[in-house]
Amino acid sequence: MTLDNRTGLGGLAALALMLLTSTASAADSESCKVVRLSDPGWTDITATNGVASVVLDALGYDPDVKTLSVPIGYQSMKNGEIDVFLGNWMPAQQAFIDDLNSAKAIEVLAKNLEGAKFTLAVPTATAEKGIKDFADLGKNPGEFESKIYGIEPGAPANGNIQKMIDAGEFGLKGWELVESGEQAMLAQVERATKEGKGVVFLAWAPHPMNERFDITYLSGGDAYFGPNYGGAEVYTLGRTGWSESCPNAAMLFKHMTFDVSMENVLMGEILGGKESKGAATEWLKANPAVLDTWLKGVTTLDGQPGDAAVKSALGL
Repeated sequence: MTLDNRTGLGGLAALALMLLTSTASAADSESCKVVRLSDPGWTDITATNGVASVVLDALGYDPDVKTLSVPIGYQSMKNGEIDVFLGNWMPAQQAFIDDLNSAKAIEVLAKNLEGAKFTLAVPTATAEKGIKDFADLGKNPGEFESKIYGIEPGAPANGNIQKMIDAGEFGLKGWELVESGEQAMLAQVERATKEGKGVVFLAWAPHPMNERFDITYLSGGDAYFGPNYGGAEVYTLGRTGWSESCPNAAMLFKHMTFDVSMENVLMGEILGGKESKGAATEWLKANPAVLDTWLKGVTTLDGQPGDAAVKSALGL
């Protein structure tokens, strides 16, 4: 009997080697190092991309966030130019998903957010005048100068608004959809609120606008935005084949989920001027428990324990 066998060192060494080999096999190839993410310019996706980027950096990956409108971002997934999108709001983006599924261009990696909502809203002072439903809009065109403020051109929600106007739904025939972007839209809401004027606009949660302004979500838009005030779920999508080629990075995104309160905080920091990765780093330092779930079974790019690497990078 050898010394190793007597002391059990041989067995321990074999076990350690087996574990090391197992861990290393979980790592992705170097071709997976760059992870390409899409950001349509929405603060919530800027926030979640920021969180993902901080974690990916610590794991040895190179996150590359590209600012692309929703239609162009999805086309880029079709073309294999984007790997991951954290902002598939459903059911608002159903038409895009149907197209992508027919092309077999994507796979759902995770449902990353529940409890979201997305529909039209007005300042509560306007709602108190009796304008609380989509059907009330057409009866009060002067209150809104016959305008509805949307977000960036090409956004599915804008398309829903234009469909309502074109169909003359809710007495909206002849109204104008003002397409700009999230920040321009909210600047208009702020101006109207300060001046005591009415404004109807796209609103959603999570978003700091719910804290910044006293707003009322309009009822009656189920046919266009879905029930429960456009109640939504947000999904993480990967381009077809990416999770098979890069299973370790994909595992992170399969585990990574958020909540409304978390996103409200991060979005507030970003809208206040903080860089997204800086805001994400602070939040992760204050809430390290999420990493235990997100990093379960995830390694660094070179096969080392992911949890330890990320916590070390964060100074935890």
